[in-house]
Amino acid sequence: MTDASRMTQDGQLQAATEAIQRALRAAHLERPDGAGPSAATDAFDPMAQFESFMQRATSAAGHGAFVPGAFTPTSPASSVVLDGCVRVIDEETATPTATPSEPVADRRPADGAQAERWTTGSFTHQGRTLAYKLYVPPRAADVATTARPLVLMLHGCTQNPDDFAAGTRMNELARQAGVVVVYPAQTQHANSQKCWNWFKTQHQQRGRGEPALLAALTQSIVASEHVDPSRVYVAGLSAGGAMADILGQVYPDVFAAVGVHSGLPAGSATDLVSALAAMRGAPTGASVAVRARDARRAPVIVFHGDADATVHPGNAAGVVKAALDGRAAVTPKAVEGRSTQGQSFARTDHVDADGRVAVESWLLRGAGHAWSGGSTSGSYTDPRGVDASAEMLRFFMAHPRLA
Repeated sequence: MTDASRMTQDGQLQAATEAIQRALRAAHLERPDGAGPSAATDAFDPMAQFESFMQRATSAAGHGAFVPGAFTPTSPASSVVLDGCVRVIDEETATPTATPSEPVADRRPADGAQAERWTTGSFTHQGRTLAYKLYVPPRAADVATTARPLVLMLHGCTQNPDDFAAGTRMNELARQAGVVVVYPAQTQHANSQKCWNWFKTQHQQRGRGEPALLAALTQSIVASEHVDPSRVYVAGLSAGGAMADILGQVYPDVFAAVGVHSGLPAGSATDLVSALAAMRGAPTGASVAVRARDARRAPVIVFHGDADATVHPGNAAGVVKAALDGRAAVTPKAVEGRSTQGQSFARTDHVDADGRVAVESWLLRGAGHAWSGGSTSGSYTDPRGVDASAEMLRFFMAHPRLA
């Protein structure tokens, strides 16, 4: 770890990462066949040691972790922020900013109508509590009893609900579409970088860990906000995207469709070392064990930049492959295009026999680890790209859960 700290101070981030991996392997975390975890000693906690090291290393190098409301971007050479629990973000398209103000203005409704709301709440399940932000769009008096869709939005590492809402512009679009949006906040106690723990087996299963907590939160919002249970969706960025894919696989009875932006396939890692490997693009053989016994597969829309240096773009193909596994024959239909800001993309629709798009994949040319088409008022966004939030909502609205 001493060598890795020195390398980090010298700016040798790739070499530092490799040194960390060697140190972890030396502590008996080496997997003999590269496919699964091995047992560690009771006294060794790799996550605790890794997080402690990174805190010391980044402090020594002069790089602080993201602090909502206090972070000021520095030059690209020193813009190092942990993401995905392991790798670093150092890209021109990643733009950490201070926590934005609440994006909903005070709009008074007409008589009988309901005003929009942007509120803070908390939810407890199985002894664990999550804070969350909830956006409820306005509605006219004549549709006040109509059930509406819901999107669960899972932020990336170091982010928070306000930041994620501002960067994705999801509330603005949800207002137009009449969609309720909930943004849970990962706690620093659960993960020092506030990542969703997608790489731990206890958080990859139905009825356990974070999937159980997030599904229960979602169902509580469905009940309290008069949401249509057949139109409930989940989307996320990076670690949030990886957790969204897990939720889609283990709770297909809750989530009708899934959006994965710059994420990883469910089951692609089972510990810190395999997480590093998966993020760097090593073949993972993502486990199907994370899936629920329910044979249904939630439709998936995927976005990934082909210049993503944090989560290898090959992971997008893994998400697509898992989403197609077990389905009847689908026909891929590919198109090339450009966003209104000129960024090119390759989009592939995988169409089933009924003419429905089961999986939609966007490869973003030249894009890094950032939410495509987002606003610079939030962190890790690329305003040049196609509007991922709008495209996800379009995809979601076309995919209610089938009986």
